Amino acid sequence: MENTLKVGIVQMSCTQNQKENQSKIEKQIKQLADKNTELIVLQELHDSLYFCQTENVKNFEFAQKLPGPITEFYSNLAKKHDVVLVSSLFEKRTGGLYHNTAVVFEKDGSIAGMYRKMHIPDDPGYHEKFYFTPGDLGFNPIKTSVGTLGILICWDQWFPEAARLMALRGAEILIYPTAIGYDEKDNLKERRTQLESWKTIQKSHAIANGIPLICVNRVGTETSENSESKIHFWGNSFICGPQGEVIYQADENEQTTTTEIFLNQSEKVRQIWPFFRDRRIEEYSEIGKRFID
Repeated sequence: MENTLKVGIVQMSCTQNQKENQSKIEKQIKQLADKNTELIVLQELHDSLYFCQTENVKNFEFAQKLPGPITEFYSNLAKKHDVVLVSSLFEKRTGGLYHNTAVVFEKDGSIAGMYRKMHIPDDPGYHEKFYFTPGDLGFNPIKTSVGTLGILICWDQWFPEAARLMALRGAEILIYPTAIGYDEKDNLKERRTQLESWKTIQKSHAIANGIPLICVNRVGTETSENSESKIHFWGNSFICGPQGEVIYQADENEQTTTTEIFLNQSEKVRQIWPFFRDRRIEEYSEIGKRFID
């Protein structure tokens, strides 16, 4: 008998107004819950615009203590709609110490666990090192009533080590809230190359670890306050199975969708592709080095 899970994603554009974004999310969660969705995943930093396009200390005002009023809001939504909810929040740990943090809420509204983004980028239009301290909670899956979730965030998606450690610790699903798009200066060929690379690396994590993967990205065009940067967020949220097979694929528009995934497919795939069995762990000691000269 198939062990199925109804997964919902919210791919949306955001505004400067937190309340507007939260109201929009609340409506989408209700819509998904009405379809008996059990797990809902939101995109990275969904309560605001992607403020990391520029370095501005005023943006630290968006950060909040966790737990706090922001977690209470999403806790109430999870409980009201009887869903496991994956959120992505700007955490203020103390003055001068901030994290890009995913908080997972159980169906009863309790916090099942947190993950602080480990890999922090610093690229044109993505000045995250100015805002976020690298995570210190490790690559530890979060146990919930719908399964054990390996939560990673955006830039983490380029690192196979992160996905592998989540899988080795028992993650049954890899989940990536993300915020990525095209620079306005990118030509069409470059845009296609970037998008396909982004999809390919994540599908490879699903394949290498024999588990399904959920990626939720934002959409819309956002311009930095000084107009030096403009990002066209490409959407294209997707869900794939343990062989990298695409189960759901979004486009570049706002989308709220429920998709069914088959959790017991992972065991079947791992039986025919036993990558964990054949890992030569005794030969990997140098993987911890920055570079092997």
